[in-house]
Amino acid sequence: MEESETLDFQALERELQTALSLDEKHKRENDAKFRAIHQKVGSYEEFRDIVLASHLKPLDLRDKLGARNQPWNICAKSTNTKDSVQVGLSKHPNSQPKTAAEFSRDWRRYYITEPEKYDFLLKLGGQCLGNIFRAEIGFGFLGEFLGILCDHFQLTDGQAVYRILLHLSQTQRFDLNVDFLSSREREKGLRLFQMLQQELSGSLQLGNEVELEAVQETAKQDRAAEETVNATLLQQLMEAYKLS
Repeated sequence: MEESETLDFQALERELQTALSLDEKHKRENDAKFRAIHQKVGSYEEFRDIVLASHLKPLDLRDKLGARNQPWNICAKSTNTKDSVQVGLSKHPNSQPKTAAEFSRDWRRYYITEPEKYDFLLKLGGQCLGNIFRAEIGFGFLGEFLGILCDHFQLTDGQAVYRILLHLSQTQRFDLNVDFLSSREREKGLRLFQMLQQELSGSLQLGNEVELEAVQETAKQDRAAEETVNATLLQQLMEAYKLS
């Protein structure tokens, strides 16, 4: 008699909690977007600040700021040099994030500088990022990605950057993310595509072949298709980002 498979209930519970957390975050940010629209905010930055602060809650009347024995700024009061140094250190995790929540945690906690974030994006790669954000790219991430990829682009990274842009464009609600790009983020994106075009037309190519694997579940295929990257494909991707 074959031994029946055992279910990892802890893993299922973690996945459920992550899904519930993402759903609640999405609902909260959507409500904040509608509030910002009704308030007729004066600029995109003000609109963005309202959405990013959607998780904050006002203090209740019962909340009191009593006496605090602990200083507000622990680092400023600390006399132990070793403790002060350890506060500023961050250790990169050994495992790769598998969900949007895990990515957001690692992105903010472990990767402080833009060069670190650039290397992190290239390390994950387009397919992994597409899987992480298959439901939706978190609010503000797309513009931040475009800015970092543009400012730190290297000639040898053309293929990797193209894969990232391609797979992100295949995530759900991508058009909505593009619509909320600021003018500065659009400029960064346009500059990034211009550098890719220059590389494509020069001696360095984006790579002889690039995997064009469908990310959306509705477009599953039996095998991944590979096509040579050319000016036409790059132009189509540029149109997906509404930068043409």
